Amino acid sequence: MRHLIILLTLISFASCSSSKRIVKAPQKRIEQSVSKNVFKDSIQKKDTLTAQDPNRGLIAERTLESPKPTEALNHDTWDNLLQKHVSKNGNVDYKAFKANRSELTHYLNYLGSNTPKDFWTTQDSLAYWINAYNAMTIDLIVRHYPLKSIKDIKKPWEQRFWKLGEKWFNLNEIEHQILRKMNEPRIHFAIVCASYSCPKLQDKAFTSLNLNKQLTQATEEFLNDSEKNNISKNHLELSKIFQWFAKDFKQEGSLIDFLNTYSKTLISNKAKKSYKTYDWNLNE
Repeated sequence: MRHLIILLTLISFASCSSSKRIVKAPQKRIEQSVSKNVFKDSIQKKDTLTAQDPNRGLIAERTLESPKPTEALNHDTWDNLLQKHVSKNGNVDYKAFKANRSELTHYLNYLGSNTPKDFWTTQDSLAYWINAYNAMTIDLIVRHYPLKSIKDIKKPWEQRFWKLGEKWFNLNEIEHQILRKMNEPRIHFAIVCASYSCPKLQDKAFTSLNLNKQLTQATEEFLNDSEKNNISKNHLELSKIFQWFAKDFKQEGSLIDFLNTYSKTLISNKAKKSYKTYDWNLNE
């Protein structure tokens, strides 16, 4: 009997030991799994911390973005003046411009102190010279207002009232020596000579970021304005701008090729051309 009790005790002890081993084994596996996850999390946290924004103390996403394009010059002053004193149809309130001439002078002085640099883009330079030409034309009229036509001014395109950088400029130089040499024929529909037959003065400043869209819009508006051009498939009655600057419109083909790029009417290559009388009355 004593031997039997000892045997049962040994069996019971062995059974308990085995049970403990079975319980501990999965616990060890769980601990190992947790340990791996902690290590993985520590790596992720380390990577995330390197992306912290030191200025904000927040986690910044790791994104590769191209830098946003910027403009070399801010034309907001000119843009505000145009929106206040030019109608959607391009009619100019010269009386109001004269009353606000200090703002116009401020913008011209700003242009004078910030002339184009070698590192500027072509778009920045084009926007600068187009806006300069138009602002200078407005200033020329305001200096002599009231008047009926820009031609009432003696040699209007040769007047040197504006200093840009170290040089005094006139309108002829900007148009013929600078803008036309930039090989962009659409400038002829962006610069305005203060006359009724000219393209309309846009009520917004030209900007480098929107330049292509703005030049295209100005060209389409002028070409498809029946008061400025009469266009049909076989007959063209065009503005004299197309006669005076014919060479500029033939850089990549014929004049008809250029017109068909922006005309709502498809023009025949054999269409007959004539030119309208130019109306030099003030565009007010």
